[in-house]
Amino acid sequence: MAQTILVVDDDPVQRRLLETAITRSGMQVVTAPGGGPALDLINGPRGEQITLMLLDLVMPDMGGLEVLAKLRTTNADLPVIVLTARGGIDSAVDAMRAGANDFLVKPASPERIAVSIRNQLKIGTLSGEVKQLKKKADNKLSFDDLIASSPEMKQVFRLGTRAAQSDIPILIEGESGAGKELIARAIQGTSARSGKPFVTVNCGAIPENLIESILFGHEKGSFTGASDKHLGKFQEADGGTLFLDEIGELRLDMQVKLLRALQEGEVDPVGSKRPVKVDVRIISATNRDLGAMAREGSFREDLYYRLNVFPILVPALRDRTGDIIPLTRHFIERFAAEENKPVSGLTPQATQLLESFGWPGNVRQLENTIFRAVVLCDGAMLDVCDFPQIASAMGVDSSQRQAPKAGSAAPSGLSAPALPEGSPYAMSATDASGHIRKFEDLESEIIRMAIARYDGHMSEVARRLGIGRSTLYRKLKEFGLEPHAAGEQVADVESDGSALEEAIRKAG
Repeated sequence: MAQTILVVDDDPVQRRLLETAITRSGMQVVTAPGGGPALDLINGPRGEQITLMLLDLVMPDMGGLEVLAKLRTTNADLPVIVLTARGGIDSAVDAMRAGANDFLVKPASPERIAVSIRNQLKIGTLSGEVKQLKKKADNKLSFDDLIASSPEMKQVFRLGTRAAQSDIPILIEGESGAGKELIARAIQGTSARSGKPFVTVNCGAIPENLIESILFGHEKGSFTGASDKHLGKFQEADGGTLFLDEIGELRLDMQVKLLRALQEGEVDPVGSKRPVKVDVRIISATNRDLGAMAREGSFREDLYYRLNVFPILVPALRDRTGDIIPLTRHFIERFAAEENKPVSGLTPQATQLLESFGWPGNVRQLENTIFRAVVLCDGAMLDVCDFPQIASAMGVDSSQRQAPKAGSAAPSGLSAPALPEGSPYAMSATDASGHIRKFEDLESEIIRMAIARYDGHMSEVARRLGIGRSTLYRKLKEFGLEPHAAGEQVADVESDGSALEEAIRKAG
């Protein structure tokens, strides 16, 4: 899903031209004819979808500065770019003081507008990531911070919220990479222990000879190499939560000591003469069937029942396909901002590919897949060709980007050529009679194919054909392929403001 930009301007021609320019950058646009309707839209049901506002400064119903003042009381984090014909320093200073993130003077080129929008969205995305990381570091992450829209995960959230209201032991089950630790952190952040220590122990990664020391601690000189007193994980988590990840990997003799610590609420550090009381909330996680292990004798049955008081099953990603695309959008925004790439979404073909894949590595695999695709992608939208490994596993051809469907309008306003089946960019040098076709016909078809191949991005078309943009537009006019409306020309004008001004004059 593309970013949604709100354009606020009382001039209908300006709204139409800005909408066209922004849409051509791969973003969705909603418009408002004044400050009042804009605030109604922001505060209404569709307000959550808006990621940035492009705001005119002078409007008859409500000025831009007044809109900013009211907006900052309810939507302080929404990026706002002021676009006005009043380009004085005083106007810019006033707008920035009122809370604007950027200030552009009309007429501004589409390229300048697109760059400003991308920069503000990138800053917003990175700021959101910083806030999330800070909440995670402060152990205040909640279920509202997690991305999930499927009914299966909503049920997990409901159970986690209920469990957070008490100190009941919780066992989180699910495949590796499904997000068990995030659920545990959200339970901690929703509970009365929010902000208290959250200590993670990977039971499968602790050396066998150090398990007891790491969990329960040791006194100085209690064994060779114990040069200092060490607090175990239980004491580190005192007052907060101890998260025992992969609990099924814990060896049997340590299971006995863990059971005693859970029952008595105290631990015996190695070499200590007396036990130490601890106040710890236990959350365990496993990707194994602990019930079956208990029946087989490889996991203590009494410990299993002690841990499995409140079980929560986190479904695999393939069993909650409704979360695939929301997670993908989040990862695209994050990695595009981190890598400074213009990627803003997925093509329908790529969306279908990702939703159809089984994701054996769950969310962790999806995250790494999107990271790789964003790094390699050269366009604004991720396509099937950006996921070669997934496409290969699904038996899908990923050798080239998808062309627009025959007869559909290319983004530039040009009709994409009807291409032969079997190859979206195939062409023949001969006509139906077997004679060589005219050069101008071949040249026209090559240009049309290039426009379809590069999604109507005329700068890229000209570069790939090895000709200048002016030459390309001249040939479009010669072949009768010239875009037919000023609104469709605006996204491909040169970066100087006079071109946009001329388009505005013609459209008016």
